Amino acid sequence: MHVRGNFMLLLAAFIWGTTFVAQMVGMDGLGPFSYAAARYALGFLFLAGLWFVWRGPRQTARRAGTYHPGWKAGLGAGCIMFLATSFQQVAMLYTTAGKTAFITALYIIFVPIGAAFLGSRIRIENWIGAILALAGLYYLSIHGSMDLSFGDMLVFISALFWTAHILFIDRFACLVDPIELSTTQIGVCTLGSVICALCFETATPAAFTDAWFAIFYGGVMSAGVAFTLQIVGQKYAEPSQAAIIMSFEAVFGAVSSWLILGETMAPLQVLGCLLMLSGMIVTQLGPVLAKTHRSA
Repeated sequence: MHVRGNFMLLLAAFIWGTTFVAQMVGMDGLGPFSYAAARYALGFLFLAGLWFVWRGPRQTARRAGTYHPGWKAGLGAGCIMFLATSFQQVAMLYTTAGKTAFITALYIIFVPIGAAFLGSRIRIENWIGAILALAGLYYLSIHGSMDLSFGDMLVFISALFWTAHILFIDRFACLVDPIELSTTQIGVCTLGSVICALCFETATPAAFTDAWFAIFYGGVMSAGVAFTLQIVGQKYAEPSQAAIIMSFEAVFGAVSSWLILGETMAPLQVLGCLLMLSGMIVTQLGPVLAKTHRSA
């Protein structure tokens, strides 16, 4: 189960990382809230369909007395997620994508601190892995000076909300229906993004049509599939490990930008990828050694 959970989180990180390319293309003619509204709406429709298809196992769980609805938990997760994405989107008007990626991923450090504050025991390998991953992310995203701006402060606030989201999902993932939780949180993000788009942006039907594939990928794969994988994956992974694995979206984003958009990767960025990989491997040493010790 531990391996399965980590694989689900890594797959989610891959989808989020490649969605960065879709966002770059999709927001050529759309504002951030308009693009978010379209992709979250599509993700909500996908998840609503998945919820209907999954009605058989849900009825079985009801009869067995193991079903617990995820609608209320989804409302809380959705509010946190909407604030996190909104602060991040607005911040990118004032700062660079690289600094946004780096400051957002400060949740690598914030999550184990928050988990420890909530009573979880954080092993030493998780702290070491977090430091390695954060150093790698610096070389991958920044590799230069880091003067702070107003936009960076907004990203920092978003990182705190992403930390709260990971810890919130860790609290409820094992207790409620994951599809209902995911459907509700994406529904909240859809509603919030639509309201903000109507208030602050103007978009034409042609702009949505031109960005159809970016909206489809960002909606179905990122909002629909990846966030559901996060919820299910966090059932089997500790929050500090989950944070490090999910931060790999930066690596997948850099590699996909290199392969698809033709962006170059400097030697320091390659070093950053290797450091992040080292950090993820280090976090797995504890469970592996514990399993080896039990088998001996």
